[in-house]
Amino acid sequence: MDTAIEETCFSAEPTEEIFYMKQVICMKWGQLYGPDYVNRLYAMARRNLTGDLRFVCLTDNTEGIRAEVECHPCPDGSLPAPYDRRGWRKLATYAKSEDLFGLTGDWLFFDLDVVITAPIDDFFTYKPEKSFIVMQNWTQRGKGIGNTSVYRFRVGAETYLLENLIQNLDTEVKTHNNSQTYISRTVKDLTFWPDEWCVLFKVQCVPPWPQRLWKEPVLPPAARVVAFPGVPNPHQAVAGEWPVKTPVKKLYKTIRPARWIDDYWK
Repeated sequence: MDTAIEETCFSAEPTEEIFYMKQVICMKWGQLYGPDYVNRLYAMARRNLTGDLRFVCLTDNTEGIRAEVECHPCPDGSLPAPYDRRGWRKLATYAKSEDLFGLTGDWLFFDLDVVITAPIDDFFTYKPEKSFIVMQNWTQRGKGIGNTSVYRFRVGAETYLLENLIQNLDTEVKTHNNSQTYISRTVKDLTFWPDEWCVLFKVQCVPPWPQRLWKEPVLPPAARVVAFPGVPNPHQAVAGEWPVKTPVKKLYKTIRPARWIDDYWK
C-alpha cells in the first residue's frame, strides 16, 4: 500500500475484534460518484448505528476518502469488459473470503446513492440465520426481484452466484436484464427486508403525476433507507432536478426540490 493510501485508509489487516463489529461495505469505481458520496455514506451509517463499525470501500481511487474508511482495490469479479464496469461488478462480493481481502462474516452493502434516514441496527439482527437479504425492487413489485441498493450477505455463503456467472456469462446476461435480476432468480434463498424499511425515491417519495408539479417529494415515516437508482441522484433530487434526455420525458419526469434530503444526506 503506497503512502497516499496509508494516509486516507485504515490498515486492511483484520483483527479478532473486527469480527464483532457491525460491518458495512460499498463499492466505488469510475467517475460517476466522487469521494464525497463515500464520505456521506460513512457519516450516515455512523450516526445511525450503535457500537463499533467497520466500514469498507472497494474502490479504484482512494483520493479524498475520509480516514475512517478502510479501503481495498475494487475487484471486478473476473468479469470481462463491459460487465466489469457495470452493476454486474457487485457480484464480486460473492467471492470466497481469500479472494475478498480476507473479509468474513455478515456485511451490509449499500450503493453509494442511498440516503439513510433512520437507525439501521436492525439490519444486522433481522433474521440472523439468513445469509442473503435484499430490499424489494419496487419498480417490479410482486415479481420476486430484489434491488441490490441495500443487501446483507455472508462472505462465502453464495459463491456459486459468481462462479456460475463466470462460467455461463453469455447465457446469463442474455437471460437476465441486469445483475439484480440474475441474483434474484439464481440465489437459493431470496429473503426481503420488511417493506417499509427500504424505499425507492421515484416510487414511494415522488408524488404521482400531475401532483408532482406542485407537491414536494415526501419521506415515508417508517423508511430507514431511501434508494436512488438511476437518476435523479440525491444531489439532484434535493435541488429539484430530474435529468432526462428528451423533452417528452421532461413533461412527467419532473420534481419539486426534496429539501428534507439535506437533513440526512450529510
